[in-house]
Amino acid sequence: MSSVQTATKERKSARDRVQGFGRFLSAMIMPNIGAFIAWGLLTALFIPTGYWPNVDLATMVDPMIKYLLPLLIAYTGGKVVAGHRGGVLGAIAAMGVIVGAEIPMFIGAMIMGPLGGYVIKQFDKLIEGKVKTGFEMLVNNFSAGIIGMLLAILGFVGIGPLVEAFTMLIESGVNFLVAHNLLPLVSIFVEPGKILFLNNAINHGIFTPLGAQQSLETGKSIFYLLEANPGPGLGLLLAYWIFGKGTIKGSAPGAIIIQFFGGIHEVYFPYVLMRPILFVAVILGGMAGVFTNSILGSGLTSAASPGSIFAILGLAPKGGHLVVLAGVAAAAIVSFIFSAIFLRKAPSDEDLEKAQAASKNMKSGGNAGGPALTSANDLQTGEVRKIVFACDAGMGSSAMGASSFRKKVQQAGLPINVTNTAIDAIPSDADIVVTQQNLTSRAKGKAPNAQHVSIDNFINNPIYDDMIERLKAATAGNADSSIPDNAAGVKEEVSNVLSHNAPHVVQDTTTTSNAGSSILRKENIVLGLTSTSKEDAINKAGEMLAAAGYVKHDYIAAMHEREKVASTYIGNGVAIPHGVGEAKKQIQTSGIVVLQYPNGVEFEGGTAYLVIGIAGAGGEHLQILTKIAETIEDEATVQHLAKVTDAEEIYRTFSI
Repeated sequence: MSSVQTATKERKSARDRVQGFGRFLSAMIMPNIGAFIAWGLLTALFIPTGYWPNVDLATMVDPMIKYLLPLLIAYTGGKVVAGHRGGVLGAIAAMGVIVGAEIPMFIGAMIMGPLGGYVIKQFDKLIEGKVKTGFEMLVNNFSAGIIGMLLAILGFVGIGPLVEAFTMLIESGVNFLVAHNLLPLVSIFVEPGKILFLNNAINHGIFTPLGAQQSLETGKSIFYLLEANPGPGLGLLLAYWIFGKGTIKGSAPGAIIIQFFGGIHEVYFPYVLMRPILFVAVILGGMAGVFTNSILGSGLTSAASPGSIFAILGLAPKGGHLVVLAGVAAAAIVSFIFSAIFLRKAPSDEDLEKAQAASKNMKSGGNAGGPALTSANDLQTGEVRKIVFACDAGMGSSAMGASSFRKKVQQAGLPINVTNTAIDAIPSDADIVVTQQNLTSRAKGKAPNAQHVSIDNFINNPIYDDMIERLKAATAGNADSSIPDNAAGVKEEVSNVLSHNAPHVVQDTTTTSNAGSSILRKENIVLGLTSTSKEDAINKAGEMLAAAGYVKHDYIAAMHEREKVASTYIGNGVAIPHGVGEAKKQIQTSGIVVLQYPNGVEFEGGTAYLVIGIAGAGGEHLQILTKIAETIEDEATVQHLAKVTDAEEIYRTFSI
C-alpha cells in the first residue's frame, strides 16, 4: 500500500471515529428534542420577560432544565448502550452530578448516562449463566440498585465537580470570543462540520448544553443560532437557482423549500460538494450571520430542531423576531454573493448525482477499507466458495438479494454457496460480500479479508450477470474443484433474521407446508392507496403488522430506524420496510403485509409501488421472501401488480 493510500485510509478512519462519536452524542439529545422545545416554549411564554408572564407556570422552568432534561439525556445514553436496564442505571448515576452542581448538568448527564449503561452491561456479562434459578430477579434488582448508588456517589464527589469546572472553562472561552467580537470565527469549524454530517453532533451535543445554561440566565441564547441558522444554505441554493447551469439549476427551487421551510439542511450539502470552493461561501455566510446576531443581541429560547425558519421564529423571544431574521438575512446575502461569484465560472456539466453519492458516503462513514467494487470487472474469482449478501439485520433485503442471485448461480451450475446474514454476523469464510452502498464500510470492518461488492439495490441488479460470467469463467478453469455443488440443494441455512448470534435455522424450501397462509393473509393486502411519504407508508405497514398480531406497536419505531441506516427500497418498484436489532423482542410471530400504491411512494433509491412490511421471528418467512424475490425480478410483473384491483391476484402471485 502506498503512502498516499495509507494516509487516505487514516483520514477516513479518523473521520469515521469523529462521525461515530458525533452520532452517539446526538443520539442522546435528538430523541428528547421535544422536551427541549417544551421547556423553551414555557420559558418564552411564562417567565417575567415572556409573552404572557405567569409566576405559577414559570416555576416549571427551573426544575425542567436542572432535572428533567439531564435525566432524559442520561436515560437515553444508558439505553443506547444497554437497553432499558442501562437507561435506568444511567439516570441513577446522573443524579449524582445533577445534585452536586449549581448549573444544568447536560455534559455530566452525557457522561454518566453511557457510563451507567456500560457498567451494568459488563456486570451482566460477568454473571451471565452463574445465577441460580429463582434468584435472577433478586440479583438483577439489587445489582442495579447497588451499582447505581455507587455511580451516583462517584458523580456527586468526582465527575460532577470536574464537569462543572470544565463547563466554566468553556463558558469563559466562549465569553472571551463574545466580548472580543470573535464569535463569528466558530463558523470556520461549524459550516464544514455540518457538511461532514456532524451537524446534529455540533448543534445538540455542544451548542444545546451551552445554550441551555445561557438561556436560563438571560432568557435566550445565541448558541441556538450558530448551527441552526438556515441563511448560509439558503444563499447557496438561491445562487444555484439563478446562476446554476443544466439540470442542477432546476433542482434548486425544490431544495430551497426543503431546506429553508422544512429545516432539512442536509439537502444543500451535495451542492457544496459539487464545488468544494463553495465551502468558502457558506463559511463566510455563517460568519456574517453570527456577527449580525452578536451585534444585535439575537438569540432563541431553546434549540430549534429542525432548523426551519418556522421553528426559529417560533422560538424567538418576545420582540426578538426582527433581529433573528436579520441574522438569517445577513447569512443568506453573504453566502449568495460569494456562491454567485464562484458559480458564474462553473462548467455546465456538474453532476448532482455524483455529489449526492459523495454526500451519502460522508454520512455513512465512507469506505474505510478502500473502494468497493461497483462492477464485476475487477472481481477476483479464483477461489470463491461462499458469497454472502448482508444487510443491517439479515432479514429482508439481503435475503431477497441472496435468493435472486442464488437462482442465477443454480442456473449456471456453479459450485458456490450463496447465503444471507446480518452485517455483524458475516462469516469469516465469506469470499465475496454484497451490501448496499451505505453499509459497505461496516461490512468491511466485519469481513476485512473478503471482496466487497457495493450495490444500490438487491433485485435484478446488472452487476449480478457480470459476476456470474466471471464466476463461470473461473470455475471452468478449476474443473477439479472439490467444492460440493449446491446448485440443486433443497435446504438452505440462513441466519436468524433478527438475532446476529442466534442459532441458525434450516429452512426446507421443498415442503408444501401452509406457512404462507398465516404469514401472508389476504386481509393483509391493501390496494389502491394514495401516494404518500415513505414515513407514512412505513407507519401504515407497521400499523398493519401490529393490527394483525405479528408485532407489538413499538416495532414501528424500529422500522423507521432501519430506514435511516439504509433504504429498504430493493429495486424494480418494491420496498420492504422492517425492523432491526432490539426489534426482535417486539415480534410475536412472522408475518408480511402488502401495500399497493399505484402512483408510487418515493424511497431513497427509487419509487416503490409495492411496500411490503416484514416481521420475521424465525426463518419461515423467508419462503415468501424467496417467492417475492423471484417474482419481482420481472419489472413488468411489478408494474402489473401495482395496478391490479383484486387482492386475490397478489395473494396467488406470492403464495408458496
